[in-house]
Amino acid sequence: MYIDAPNLMVDAANGVRYAYRRCGRSSSEPPLLMLSHFRGTLDSWDPALVNALAAERDVITFDHAGVGLSSGTTPRTIDGTAADALAFMAAIGVSHADVLGFSMGGYAAQALALLRPAAVRRLILVATAPRGGPGIHGWPDDVFDRANAEEPKLGDYLYTFFSHTEASQRSGLEFLGRYIEREHDRDRPVTRAAMEAQYEAMVEWGVPDAGALSRVPEIAQPALVVLGDRDLVTPARASYLLAGLLPDARVRVYPDAGHGFLFQHHEEFAREALGFLAEGSQDRPTPVD
Repeated sequence: MYIDAPNLMVDAANGVRYAYRRCGRSSSEPPLLMLSHFRGTLDSWDPALVNALAAERDVITFDHAGVGLSSGTTPRTIDGTAADALAFMAAIGVSHADVLGFSMGGYAAQALALLRPAAVRRLILVATAPRGGPGIHGWPDDVFDRANAEEPKLGDYLYTFFSHTEASQRSGLEFLGRYIEREHDRDRPVTRAAMEAQYEAMVEWGVPDAGALSRVPEIAQPALVVLGDRDLVTPARASYLLAGLLPDARVRVYPDAGHGFLFQHHEEFAREALGFLAEGSQDRPTPVD
């Protein structure tokens, strides 16, 4: 399903032409908007995961401004990234969505919920951390060198996204096999300029800041905070801190799993995510901001 989803284009009021894919089951529920990780594109999502989510939900992935097939300039702050997501949502006529944010996308999802609460019904925050939290101001050298490589090799991806055990590394290889299944109309690689802008935005988000942490409880939407217990990119303690600060959050930890646990455990993660989102049918309307 996702592997065959066409690359769609939409012109937004901010002058950016956004690339996106949309697949799944139409319903009265809001769509599920997925916000990607550092240097992630339309092709970075696991097709098996998106298919599992799309079996019950209308799923939307997109390239931020300046990323992949989208035009424009990549935002250099996470607040700018959230505003970019809102511009895309407006362009496709979506005023209200469930939001799944992975890593940097989780930063943007939090910023989006603070910037425009009415635009977000429920949050799934994956391998991510709160603004101003300790231990997230830049990556360790071993992670940075691999994530920032001009042309990452297979070993770089396996090192960064998967636990260094036989089972997890095997799952990583299986994911990479699914990653290359799409043969036509693939997205463009992220440029060096876009990568530098994204990393600057993430570093700014990670500057220790008690004032920024104090704003996290303002995110009133129900949230599912999910992490791998051996994540080298986002320390587990940072995800736990995020969950503790959110007023309506639950935590799920995947064992023997790194930053890409949602790809390693795509079936289980999709079931859990869909179950959490299904509860949203009973949610009260989000207050208008």
